[in-house]
Amino acid sequence: MFRPSLPLGGGLLWKIPWKLSSPQKARQRKRLKLVDKVVDTVSVALSKQGHSTKAVERWYTEMPREEEMLAKDKYTIFDRKEKKYRKGIHKLPKWTRLSQRLNPPGF
Repeated sequence: MFRPSLPLGGGLLWKIPWKLSSPQKARQRKRLKLVDKVVDTVSVALSKQGHSTKAVERWYTEMPREEEMLAKDKYTIFDRKEKKYRKGIHKLPKWTRLSQRLNPPGF
């Protein structure tokens, strides 16, 4: 008569969709652009004073800008445990706070 439902019987039920929604993608692009803008602002401010830092120079050489990134690199991340070695970036804890611009080549 009283059968427990699956969420009640199985503990905490995580309902994370398998792909990002279009507003989530727009916010991700906006975050990437804001980071690029901050790095540009810091670089301009340092160059006006005649200084430069290794961190800013390294950012420019290693990290692609938002416009240069492929869609799969913007919205997915490499994961060796996944079937096709990729999973949605929103399944990574704290994905809004980490820079996930670099992924292994070929995946």
